[in-house]
Amino acid sequence: MRTPAFIKGLSRNAVARGAATWAIRQCIRAVHATGRWRTVGTEHVQPYWTNGGPAIVCFWHGRLMMLPYAWQSTQPFHMLHSAHADGQLIAAVVRGLGMKSLFGSSRKGGSEAFRRMVSVVKQGGVVGITPEGPHGPRMRAGIGAVTLARLTGAPLLPVAFGCSQRKLLRTWDRLALALPFGEGVFVWGAPITVARDADDAAIEQARVRLEQGLNAVTFEADRLTGQTLVEPADVPMEAHP
Repeated sequence: MRTPAFIKGLSRNAVARGAATWAIRQCIRAVHATGRWRTVGTEHVQPYWTNGGPAIVCFWHGRLMMLPYAWQSTQPFHMLHSAHADGQLIAAVVRGLGMKSLFGSSRKGGSEAFRRMVSVVKQGGVVGITPEGPHGPRMRAGIGAVTLARLTGAPLLPVAFGCSQRKLLRTWDRLALALPFGEGVFVWGAPITVARDADDAAIEQARVRLEQGLNAVTFEADRLTGQTLVEPADVPMEAHP
């Protein structure tokens, strides 16, 4: 998916980029402040909020908007972003909401970003990843997050948000825009662990568990907020990144 022209324009204009960053951040804050939000599945994530990482938080790209409010801990949270213009804009937004940024993608800077994530997690940190990558397919997990879990021993924690007042964009990820004055929910799933000696078959099994776990929390978030479920992209298994 190509980066929209207006986002490319923002990346070249510091004043416009700053204004857009501030406006988006204020919108997210307003949505959270005016809504009634609750968390389901706290038993899965509370130990990491209380005792710290390491942990790898996984969420679909389309459920990015309210993620800064899902992580209810003072421990630093590092989010992986695309190195492209849209990733830079998202990074600027979430930094103002208390998150740190790591940059890279499968096409540019991926190896360096992965090494940084390994370093952060091995030091007991927390990172956030969208397993389907920056270009999709929607709600289909690749093996990047699973590989990170295998190398570091850290668990994968699935999470999604839902909101009774929302708009779905017609983007590849069906980006969910939460609107003010809604009933909102964050749903956490059970941790998924990957053995350090996992072979290819075990890695594939973990990838499937992650995909199914993420879709389960996403469906539950929509169900609890009375929304129509967003379905995964209909793609053959071999097309996964």
